[in-house]
Amino acid sequence: MCQIFANQPLESYSYITRSIRISGHSTSIKLEASFWDILDQIAHQQNMTTPNFITYIYNEALDYNGKISNFASLLRCACLLYLKRPDDVMEIVKQQLMETNHNN
Repeated sequence: MCQIFANQPLESYSYITRSIRISGHSTSIKLEASFWDILDQIAHQQNMTTPNFITYIYNEALDYNGKISNFASLLRCACLLYLKRPDDVMEIVKQQLMETNHNN
């Protein structure tokens, strides 16, 4: 088996807990460091802070689903979507943010 998977640095998959405010409520989100890096990168590309980006995702997921049973998993899957097709995903996000800003 390829050692690239098993021999990765411990820091990349160590849990990091961040405290953020979502819609005025303090909460903690626990993700592996690599996922935080990806979320930071996506937020930066959108000229947003990571907490603002996460709040945006949370509110949008609530609008679509009515509830969120496992937000950390939703964030991990968002990272995977981004990694599969970063250019396509970022273009869609930019368009949706522009539409949201025009409607407000």
